[in-house]
Amino acid sequence: MTNAAASVPASIDISRRARLAEFWFYFSENRGAVAGLVIFVGIIFITLLAPLIAPYAPSEQYREAALLPPAWQQGGNANFLLGTDAVGRDMLSRLIFGARYSLFIGVIVTTVAVFFGVLFGMIAGYFRGWVDTVIMRLMDIILAFPSLLLALVLVAVLGPGLTNAMIAIALVYQPHFVRLTRAAVMAEKSRDYVVAAKVAGAGPFRLMFKTILPNCFAPLNVQATLSFSSAILDAAALGFLGMGAQPPTPEWGTMLAEAREFILRAWWVVTLPGLAILITVLAINLIGDGLRDALDPKMRRS
Repeated sequence: MTNAAASVPASIDISRRARLAEFWFYFSENRGAVAGLVIFVGIIFITLLAPLIAPYAPSEQYREAALLPPAWQQGGNANFLLGTDAVGRDMLSRLIFGARYSLFIGVIVTTVAVFFGVLFGMIAGYFRGWVDTVIMRLMDIILAFPSLLLALVLVAVLGPGLTNAMIAIALVYQPHFVRLTRAAVMAEKSRDYVVAAKVAGAGPFRLMFKTILPNCFAPLNVQATLSFSSAILDAAALGFLGMGAQPPTPEWGTMLAEAREFILRAWWVVTLPGLAILITVLAINLIGDGLRDALDPKMRRS
C-alpha cells in the first residue's frame, strides 16, 4: 500500500517532466522565440545588476560633457560609451536603469490586467445570464475606444504620472483577458470532468478556480506575453506625450520626449532609447510566438 502511494507522486513528477520536455521541444523549434528568450533573459540580468553594471547614476550630470557623441564617433569620450544627453547625463546608465522601469511597468500592468480579467471572465462565463451581459457590455464599451486614446483620457483624468499610466493601461488591456477567459470557461464548463466534479459536490468557487481555470491557461499565457510587450510600448508612448513617467525618471519614452529638440544634431539621444524599446518589445513578441506554437496543438509543426 505504501509503495503504491509513493508511486503516484513519482508518476505525476514524470508526467510533468514529460510535458515540460514536450513544451521545450516545440518552443525551441522556433528559432526566433529562442533568440527572443535569450535577449529577454539578458535584459532581466541587466535590470537586476543595474547598480553594478551602470558606470554612473542615471541622474548624475556632467555639464562640461553635455551632448557628447558615442565613444566611437569623432568627439566622443571613452568615459561615456554611448554619449551623453543635453544636461550631461550618461546615456548608457540611463538606458540600463530605464530597463528596470520598462520591465516593472510590463509586470505590474500584465499582473493587474490578468487578475481582474480572469476574475470577471470566470464569473461571466460560469454564471452567464444578466451577470454575463453586464460584464461583457462594459468590456465592449472599453474595446470600442482605441487603446492608447482611452489610456490618454484616463491619465488626463487621474493626472500624469507613472502609477496612473499603469492603472490606465491595465484597465485598457483587461477586456482581452475577460473575453479569452469567458470563451475558455464556456468551452470547458460542459466537459465530463467538470460535470463529475459538480456531481461529487464541488461548489461554484472550486469548480471555477480549481477545476476549470487550470485548463484555460494556454491562451492566457500567450495573451499575457503580448500584453507585456504592448504595455511597455504604450507606457513609452504616454511618457513621450508627457502623460507617463515624469523627468528626470530614466524611462525610455520620457527620454525620447526630452530628446525631441536635439534630433537633428544629436542622433544618439533619440535613436538609443528607441532601439531599446524596439529590441525589448521584439524579443517579448518573439517569445509570445514561441509560446503560441508550443501550447497550441494546431500550431505545432509536424
